[in-house]
Amino acid sequence: MVALVTAPVPTTDRATPDEVVRTVVAVFGDSAVLNPVDSARAADNPIWDIDVRSYETHDRVEHYVGLFSNSGKERFLARLSRGTRYEPMIRAKLRASGMPEDLTYLALIESGYDPHAYSRAAAVGMWQFMSGTARAVGLRVDWWMDERRDPARSTDGAIRFLRDLQKQFGSLYLAAAAYNGGPGRVARGLTRFASELDGADGEDRFFALAEQDYLRAETKNYVPQIIAAALVAKMPARYGLVIDSLPLYGYDSVLVTPGTSLAHLVTASGATKAEVRDLNPAILRGITPPDASIWARIPVGLADRTRLALDSLPEGDRRGYRTASVSGSTTTPAGFADRHGVTLKQLRWFNPTIKTTKKGRLLSGQSLRIPSDVAIAFAREIPDPRIERYGGSSSTTLTARGIHVVKRGESLGAIAKRYGTTVARLKSLNGITGSRVIAGQTLRVRSSTATASSTSSAKKASAKKSTVKKTSGPPKKTASSKKKTPPKK
Repeated sequence: MVALVTAPVPTTDRATPDEVVRTVVAVFGDSAVLNPVDSARAADNPIWDIDVRSYETHDRVEHYVGLFSNSGKERFLARLSRGTRYEPMIRAKLRASGMPEDLTYLALIESGYDPHAYSRAAAVGMWQFMSGTARAVGLRVDWWMDERRDPARSTDGAIRFLRDLQKQFGSLYLAAAAYNGGPGRVARGLTRFASELDGADGEDRFFALAEQDYLRAETKNYVPQIIAAALVAKMPARYGLVIDSLPLYGYDSVLVTPGTSLAHLVTASGATKAEVRDLNPAILRGITPPDASIWARIPVGLADRTRLALDSLPEGDRRGYRTASVSGSTTTPAGFADRHGVTLKQLRWFNPTIKTTKKGRLLSGQSLRIPSDVAIAFAREIPDPRIERYGGSSSTTLTARGIHVVKRGESLGAIAKRYGTTVARLKSLNGITGSRVIAGQTLRVRSSTATASSTSSAKKASAKKSTVKKTSGPPKKTASSKKKTPPKK
């Protein structure tokens, strides 16, 4: 049995590389069966494809090199070890996109390569995306799926975002700063301090901007941490580090129909529950989304067996739920759940849009999902990922605060029209000199509101789970001592 998949339609006559990749994956699935990528970690003469040598004696870089190789050594080692599982995949994707492979160290600093990391500000996953930015770069984030938690998908999104930021700012390190602190804030800083930055070229522009009393401390220290991580990670012996390697991240994929239970994937593939859960972290409720067929992940080499086993089952038997209709208007959700052998929480978990009357009775005629025991066992205890702050306000409050997250295909003109302002006003508020905006960028639409970070920005500085421990940074030095002048190597 072949499930129907609708491939994404290119938005222009000539498809972009991203659109080609998404179309191919939608039709044929994907796999990650990788050979180790030589990161030159153990080489006597390591090679970097980002500029670390020019800044290795910068005071902030030296501070973090010392932190990662001394007091923070054990924490840093644990994150490097976790990275051995995912780094080959990340490097392969960066290389295929034409981006420097050593940008992998952004994921090390963001989350310690932890796909399950999240902050109190609701930045999620290895690349610490906020939900609005994640959707803007093409990731699915809703009740049923959160692709920020998927190592491969979130890496694709991060690369798209970083590539756009590099095009916007003409500098990898300014792009990294914008990834952390928000493109709008970096753009305004470049405009505001244009005279102070006069004469600074290339990556020096980030360090010149960081000298000003403008960027948040987290963003000022973000690029130095990346450089320090690249130095230590590729010269572990120099710093007394021995990195334990984990099995490589790899998978095959099979196309499954809507609502397929992950438990059936376990049975069909012969894999363990832990393996299937680990390879499908984006599937939140124990079943694939009821509204779409998707490519689910299984261990390498089990695709044919899994496909044959699933195809032998009627579609209804693959689903992780049955449906029951509401008759009459006197039943409460709790009573309905009890009648069908599930708890109220479980009923709501698999029916996020239950319709009730003002008196709390179920509206007659609606059909509700009754989850199976195995689907319940696979469901993850994760709140609605569309809520920007777990237990707090929803993403719609961004608009109330005068902040707009740019969506794919939007222009400054369309955004200005939506908010009843002008393109010139938006440019002035956000320090934009050209006319280009990128998906995921946050814009001020009212002058009284401070911009929000496109990723987690400073809000997550003290809240990040499973990230490299950050300090307040090294003691301040005079401007002349910020960057020593090492010989070029």
